[in-house]
Amino acid sequence: MARNDKTRVTVEIQNKPYTIVGTEEPQHVRLVAGLVDQKMREIHDANQQLNTSELAVLTAVNTMNDYMKLKEEYASLLGSKNKKKDK
Repeated sequence: MARNDKTRVTVEIQNKPYTIVGTEEPQHVRLVAGLVDQKMREIHDANQQLNTSELAVLTAVNTMNDYMKLKEEYASLLGSKNKKKDK
């Protein structure tokens, strides 16, 4: 599939269907949606009083936190690699 070709993929998150339109491969969209659903279920299991909006915001915050940690770890690994390379 060319990067400009858009596809429509229907996924289910928290028992609600969502149609995602984009250029990513359908299996990638399903994988991402599955991870979002899994994270939302984990957070909901620990905080069952949350409504859908609160659950979505906490999921976004947790996901961004994980992303930032990975980004920092990646930068650190690149720095270590470059130091070894310079020696």
